Amino acid sequence: MIRSWTGWRVSDAACARRGWLRVAAFAGAAAALAAVGCSREPDGSTPGTTSSLRVVATVAMIGDVAREVAGDRAAVTTLMGEGVDPHLYKASPGDVRLLAQADLILYNGLHLEGRLAEVIERMSSRTKVVRVTEDIPEIRLRRLGDDSSQVDPHAWFDVSLWRIVAARIRDAMIAGDPGGGERFAANALAYQTLLDEVHSYAAGVLASVPPANRLMVTAHDAFGYFGATYGLEVMGIQGLSTDSEASLQDINTLVDTLVSRRVPAVFVESSVPRKTVDALVEGCRARGHALVVGGELFGDAMGPPGTAQGTYVGMMLHNVEAVARALGGVVPDRRPAAIEAYMRRFASRGDR
Repeated sequence: MIRSWTGWRVSDAACARRGWLRVAAFAGAAAALAAVGCSREPDGSTPGTTSSLRVVATVAMIGDVAREVAGDRAAVTTLMGEGVDPHLYKASPGDVRLLAQADLILYNGLHLEGRLAEVIERMSSRTKVVRVTEDIPEIRLRRLGDDSSQVDPHAWFDVSLWRIVAARIRDAMIAGDPGGGERFAANALAYQTLLDEVHSYAAGVLASVPPANRLMVTAHDAFGYFGATYGLEVMGIQGLSTDSEASLQDINTLVDTLVSRRVPAVFVESSVPRKTVDALVEGCRARGHALVVGGELFGDAMGPPGTAQGTYVGMMLHNVEAVARALGGVVPDRRPAAIEAYMRRFASRGDR
């Protein structure tokens, strides 16, 4: 099923950002930024924890934020790693053991985790279970369908929403380890300030894409929040979940759109087979339109642990810059100082 979503203009998003940036401006925020991630090893592990708090996160986008907030006050484990599709994931006996041993379980809760969510919800009677999206205002959730009963779970593609998730994780950790409250609050503040920078940077870079090219076609409908927040029209070949299938008619309809609008590029995803995207490229070529694959995006999974793309911030930067380049936008030679400072942790590994 092909879904299209056209959302805020970048100017609207910029107006909404001003309130968050005021928060980031108070005294000490710059110093806190420099400390983001300093207590975490480059490979994503949590070294020398000083708390017995055991945290299990379902997906890497949640686990990475949890590590940033926790610092050395908790041991954080993520169930689903690089290239894993959460829509199709089934819990293993090892997963169930990890969940049973956890003091705190963090999950998306918007039907992202499929059958695993049932396992998690059954454990809520004996383990603290937190839906990290719980504090996102209902009005800001992307709803699909005529009756608006289906909610898009991919909220991390609006960085301002993932900022809210960081606060939810902070509060959950403080409740589980009150002695670490000041540390969790300071870490969360530093990380949220960094996310404000990433949000602003993403809006600016994607605003440089020419109006005629502002159509982003991906393997499945994971980037609705991304398009709505940063001013792109988004179409997914498959539906919201990857367990749906695109029909030949869906693909032909998309080919018609890509050819008529002369869109230069489409995108594959790291956790979704690329065969349907390749079918679009071939269909456009047969019609005389030289469509190219503009790069691999991180949709439902992040990159390898220990790399920049294996972090939420690095994943978002990769996606933003890959989309901008492929669609004719301009990516600056240098990012804002706070982002550059964060990314220097990965410089020895060749990541930018």
